[in-house]
Amino acid sequence: MRYLVVVEETETGFSSYSPDMDGCVATGRTKEEVEKNMKEAMEFHLEGLSLERQKTPKPHSYSSYVELMA
Repeated sequence: MRYLVVVEETETGFSSYSPDMDGCVATGRTKEEVEKNMKEAMEFHLEGLSLERQKTPKPHSYSSYVELMA
C-alpha cells in the first residue's frame, strides 16, 4: 500500500507524519534521513497493529497544490 507522508522543514532538520496513520511521526537531520525514519516508523506501527489484531489503516489521503497569484 502507498501512504501519504507529509515532510516539513524545521529549525533543526525535518519532521514527518502520515495523515493515514494517527500518531505515527518521525524526524531527521536530512530529507533522506526523515524519509528513512518515517518508513521504519510506519512499518513498526503496522507490525504493532498486526500483533494486536487491529485493522491496517487504509490509505485515504492525497495531496494537491493550489496555484495563486501573489
